[in-house]
Amino acid sequence: MEIILASQSPRRKELLTRMGLAFTVLPAEIEEVIEPGLTPQEAVMSLSRQKGSAVALSHPDALVIAADTIVVFDGRILGKPHSVAQAKEMLTALSGKTHHVCTGFTLWQGQQVETGCEESEVWFRELSEEEIDRYIATGEPMDKAGAYGIQGYGAMLVRGIHGDYFNVMGLPVCRLAMALRDFGVTCL
Repeated sequence: MEIILASQSPRRKELLTRMGLAFTVLPAEIEEVIEPGLTPQEAVMSLSRQKGSAVALSHPDALVIAADTIVVFDGRILGKPHSVAQAKEMLTALSGKTHHVCTGFTLWQGQQVETGCEESEVWFRELSEEEIDRYIATGEPMDKAGAYGIQGYGAMLVRGIHGDYFNVMGLPVCRLAMALRDFGVTCL
């Protein structure tokens, strides 16, 4: 069975490879639109479904895996920062506080579609302005939701986590492996 990852995320590619899956990468070419009135969990599932649908339409026999990850802090969705100033604003807000990371995922093959959401709680330690500036200077925050990557230098910002670590990286590995069984796919 052909499996397609509808994402250009190197982290998702790495995690699927670790799961023992053979797949091709075909990022969804869509404008990500969050419908008004959705909870953060509903929004991230909707985004993953939009991505999955876009690729599944042109590959109806393949199993498409799509995902989207957001950071939720104080009721707000923190996406990828568009500037250094926005990255600094996000990291300053998260300093010493708790936030949630939600990853929505969709598996799509023909008429069979499964969408889910995994949520992890992350605690940041107190960060000085100098530490935030040094972290931003690495460039790592600029393509990450919430302006940090837990698998990189951002690991030094995280005091603790409750939930799936891999979810914070961008793909809830355990939950995804269980969902893949519904499509006849076993990992490893």
